[in-house]
Amino acid sequence: MLGGWGEFLLAFAVFFLSHSIPTRPGVKAALVGRLGARGFTLAYSALSTAVLAWVIFAAARAPIVILWPWAMWQNHVPVTAMALAVAIAVLAIGRPNPLSFGGAKNDRFDPRNPGLAGWIRHPLLVALALWAGSHLVPNGNLAHVILFGLFGGFALMGMKLIDRRQKRLLGAQEWARLSNTTRRIAPSVNGVARLVLAGVIYLGLLHLHGPVLGVYPLP
Repeated sequence: MLGGWGEFLLAFAVFFLSHSIPTRPGVKAALVGRLGARGFTLAYSALSTAVLAWVIFAAARAPIVILWPWAMWQNHVPVTAMALAVAIAVLAIGRPNPLSFGGAKNDRFDPRNPGLAGWIRHPLLVALALWAGSHLVPNGNLAHVILFGLFGGFALMGMKLIDRRQKRLLGAQEWARLSNTTRRIAPSVNGVARLVLAGVIYLGLLHLHGPVLGVYPLP
């Protein structure tokens, strides 16, 4: 039976293995061949969510070592930042974006009309960085500092790694063409619908955070 820091370290090891092994070109190609592209995406998403939940609960069960005290104002940081993070994630996921991950129908990507990808090349990683960085502020115990610090670093480092990988896969000339995006705001029915959905998800997270995780985010 794992206890203390053991479960926390094991959960982190499984998290990084589950994100590195399935995305290796050979492994991914084999899995896509068996599951299909959509099946791989769904299975990978489910695995990532399950392992992330384990890491979070393992951090809550780890020994408490306080690095800085909690203050009520700190809760405002994640409450505010998560509204932006959810909006970014919902606007980006499933949209064409061959420059990062989480996109769909990437052959339809138009650098002259790239949507959010024209402003944020790696929107899902930016959303992850916002989640991690904002949650670091009110969680000054060692386990959560490690948790959110590593996830924040993972997101920032991931942007550089994905850029390097996509340059290699697409070729320098094609990558330069696709990454030369136009920044513009083009309101659409789909965009408005996604923002409404983001609002619903955000409110749901606020209400479920306490009952599910035992931590109530509203000050």
